[in-house]
Amino acid sequence: MTQELRLEFTIQFERRQRGRKQVTPALDEPSVCGKLPRITRLMALAIHFDRLVRNGEIHDYTELAGLGHVTRARITQIMNLTNLAPDIQEAILFLPRHESGRDGLHLRQLQQMAGCICWKRQRRAWREMVSTES
Repeated sequence: MTQELRLEFTIQFERRQRGRKQVTPALDEPSVCGKLPRITRLMALAIHFDRLVRNGEIHDYTELAGLGHVTRARITQIMNLTNLAPDIQEAILFLPRHESGRDGLHLRQLQQMAGCICWKRQRRAWREMVSTES
């Protein structure tokens, strides 16, 4: 099952002194406070990379690593997120934004969970992880 997450927004540019352009928020859209957790961005990246490989646009993880200027091991760590149960992936994608401070969840915490092929065990571990974060 493939899920697609699409974000659409309007960007306005204002001319500043000496012809410089500056991005200003669109007037008709509410401003979003905070930033997405890093694990959310990595999950979205893993899904995108997986789609590129499946569609044949990218041949393998080695090519991804070269394009991203990271190691193959790092690409594998990120791609391991696609081994998580679909509901866990969705929960990661919809984690709330945060204003300041550190992220609650980190990639290293999810690596062992992603290595388990039993989604039932993954879900149990996820519930335990999320309950300790609260």
